[in-house]
Amino acid sequence: MRKAVMTLPVLGLAFFAGLPANPASADPVADFYKGRQIDMIIRTKPGGGYDLSARLLMRHMPRHIPGHPSAVNINMTGGGGLKAANYVAKVAPRDGSVLTIVSGSIPMFQGLQLGGKLQADMKAFNWIGVISTSNRVLAVWHTSPAHTIADMKKRTITIGATGAGSPSVILPAVLNNVVGTKLKIITGYKGGTEIDAAMEKGELEGRGSNPWSSWVASAPRLVNEKLVRPMVQVGFKPDPQLPGVVPLLKDLGETPRQTEILTYVTKAFMTGFPFATAQDVPADRVKALRAAFDATMKDKTFLTEAARMRVVVDPTSGVELQKLITDIVDVPDKLRDEVRAAITPPGAYYSKIERKKKKK
Repeated sequence: MRKAVMTLPVLGLAFFAGLPANPASADPVADFYKGRQIDMIIRTKPGGGYDLSARLLMRHMPRHIPGHPSAVNINMTGGGGLKAANYVAKVAPRDGSVLTIVSGSIPMFQGLQLGGKLQADMKAFNWIGVISTSNRVLAVWHTSPAHTIADMKKRTITIGATGAGSPSVILPAVLNNVVGTKLKIITGYKGGTEIDAAMEKGELEGRGSNPWSSWVASAPRLVNEKLVRPMVQVGFKPDPQLPGVVPLLKDLGETPRQTEILTYVTKAFMTGFPFATAQDVPADRVKALRAAFDATMKDKTFLTEAARMRVVVDPTSGVELQKLITDIVDVPDKLRDEVRAAITPPGAYYSKIERKKKKK
């Protein structure tokens, strides 16, 4: 009997030695996110394409993240997206609890060494994915007499934009400097919905940049009633959703160097509305966030809502996006100087406030 009593504890120890000390810690990623809130930092005011895309994603992605965290959306406008990017890089916790939707032009801005106010390193961010890479367009209001690129070379057209460095400034500036259009860029608008309203009131003739899929999703009335006319699209192939024949930016170059500049700008704009989390986030959480994004892109409930919102789902994975961002930032020196000159707005360049003062 004494021998049997002594043997049982030994067997018990041998059995329990093969189990985790704390079964609840078997998935550290799930443990981290369980009961936690994820903040989505949105670089524009509510209502535009960036905002709609971010909110759509956050209604579905959390249930694919281990631990199933809750989510809250925070609109943080300023500097064409610089304020939001800098917040995520310098202030937000680097633990995977904060996501952001980044201005598509910021990686190019860093690559061209023009980010004087940029405190974030786009290559160091951990990229999560893009819902759609729909081509960006510069569009004019339907009453504009401009119907072709040639028309935009003959007369001055007022174009609305947000902040310096945003795609809505870069695209018309490139058209002016490389193609020879006469676009007067008016900055200071807080977002695309405000620019749309200004066009409708006759305050502006056009809008500097917006993905066509965003027009369809966030302003379907303007598309369905043909109130906006796309003039040029930025992509490597035509967007099948665009009506008629809309020229590609990369095809407007008249020399090999012009074509190289326009091709780089096209590549830079193909980031779409990219999602990221901060640098230094643990690798297992980055992997989980990317997997959750990929799973969301195939989620039937997400796809149903996206279709109802007219959001085109043509995703780019986080791994692919990370490589694209790196390529955009690592631009060759000679091309960097040429693109820098191309994206600098020429001539009269007023903010919205300065323009109102000028009228008085």
